[in-house]
Amino acid sequence: MNILLITSDQQHWRTLGQNNPEIQTPALDKLAAQGATFTRAYCPNPTCTPTRSSMITGKYPSQHGAYSLGTKLPESEATLGEHLQAAGYRTALIGKAHFQPLQSTEAYPSLESYPILQDLDFWQDFQGPFYGFDHVELARNHTDEAHVGQHYALWMEEKGLLNWRDYYLQPTGHVVEQRRKWLIPERFHYNAWIAERSKALISDYRDQDRPFFLWASFFDPHPKYLAPEPWDTMIDPTEITVPGPSPGEHDNNPPQLQLTQTADPDFSDWQEANGSGCHGFHSHLHDRGELAEDIACYYGMISCMDKYIGQIIDHLDQLGLAEDTLVVFTSDHGHYFGQHGLIAKGAFHYDDGIRVPMIARLPGQIPAGHISHSLQSLVDYAPTFLGFCGIDIPEEMTGVDQGAVWRGDESEARDHLIVENRHQPTTLHLKTYIDDRYKLTLYFNRDYGEIYDLRDDPGEVRNRYAEGDLRVRLTEAMLRAEMLKEEPLSDEGLRLPNKSAAMYVKSANKGGYGINFDPAIDRYELFDLADDPSRSKNLWTNGAYSDTRADMIRALLFNRWGMEPLWMPRVSGA
Repeated sequence: MNILLITSDQQHWRTLGQNNPEIQTPALDKLAAQGATFTRAYCPNPTCTPTRSSMITGKYPSQHGAYSLGTKLPESEATLGEHLQAAGYRTALIGKAHFQPLQSTEAYPSLESYPILQDLDFWQDFQGPFYGFDHVELARNHTDEAHVGQHYALWMEEKGLLNWRDYYLQPTGHVVEQRRKWLIPERFHYNAWIAERSKALISDYRDQDRPFFLWASFFDPHPKYLAPEPWDTMIDPTEITVPGPSPGEHDNNPPQLQLTQTADPDFSDWQEANGSGCHGFHSHLHDRGELAEDIACYYGMISCMDKYIGQIIDHLDQLGLAEDTLVVFTSDHGHYFGQHGLIAKGAFHYDDGIRVPMIARLPGQIPAGHISHSLQSLVDYAPTFLGFCGIDIPEEMTGVDQGAVWRGDESEARDHLIVENRHQPTTLHLKTYIDDRYKLTLYFNRDYGEIYDLRDDPGEVRNRYAEGDLRVRLTEAMLRAEMLKEEPLSDEGLRLPNKSAAMYVKSANKGGYGINFDPAIDRYELFDLADDPSRSKNLWTNGAYSDTRADMIRALLFNRWGMEPLWMPRVSGA
């Protein structure tokens, strides 16, 4: 079994032709017709480094260590590629990695940082290993960013574009500004590079008769909005839908959401001392006409990328590998283009930012044309891929094997999922719990939050966090989900030194009360420590203590969040 993983970057879940008639994605629509589309796929974190690291470790960001942009995935973390290599696989990544930050320090060195990312002599000789990939060809720039370099710059020179700096921003290049139209010829666009190199590797692996895992990792449609001709003008901005906020929708929302809709907001309460900024914490007020043109370019970027995705898949099929290759398409996180008045991305957990497009194809195993509404998380990819390949799934992987759901044998593999976002080490830490109907977002050590009924309010415009009974029920469910994610009780785990079943009982004391939770048997206990210091009378089901119970659930939940390790600081903004 081969695996071909194709990803975009920052693509809204409703930007495929099959669910949005305003955009053209014939290659991905064809893939969907040949496989299954998953309508409720979510990222484990709405930024690049944490989610991409989760995809190759099968762990949440709070577990693998790359908790935010500006951090790195520890090299000590076991990865999907390493498990596949042990089974005889060739593994490769072409395009965007972003497992490491743009700044390198002595304590936390990064290969994806200045100045090494533009040391072309280094990249001429380096093609791995890198996080379980025995072969990598990398770039770090989105569109014309000055971060251009690495293998992509070498490829442009090999193709004869010796003046490639003329198409990139200063100080690396010579460009001062480009808007929407990227003057680089399409044949030198990084989409063409990713497609060409991916096809070459697939051919090599076929000739070697070796199973492979290839990640073709595209950069678009991550802003800025920039596309080569003719893709920059293929969509008429006057004929597309421009989303916007509903009147009053932020009146009862957390303060940072309200501030985004003001002209000169003060976000200093969320600023960390290290200086690394909060993505999205600025004014999101915008001109509707300009936004329409941005959306049109965004759609054009997706359509251009779709062309080259189609080339890769067509090449795979022409080599006769379709029956033996699991092909999966998704994006690392979502994108805002006016929804809720927001632009681009940030620490906002509406579906627009955390939900992603997802398609999986495997002829003979995944039913063609199937539409699944099951909950999917990108943290499930590593265990699911191993399951399809018949390789034992390591116990330390927190994600679940979705193989039976992808094949259509079962309707669901999980009844909830978690989206994390520790964007700042201490000032901005939120998590979201999602089940079949509801979504709860809590903010570490903050009194506010969000609850949306995704069935009756799919647009997420009515925050029901003030409804006490619903808030308590969902917070209890979130606590249970967090505890089971944190330390699953297993026979193998109990055999580890200094482990016992008793260690899995979580406790917190606050304001004269104590709470215990045993996730193994789903048992809660609440004690009044002043009147009952021996903890003999469990008050959990006593209705007179409902408010105390709600307060203690949050206390225990935040207690556990606060214990999540921070193995490194944020050393840069990305």
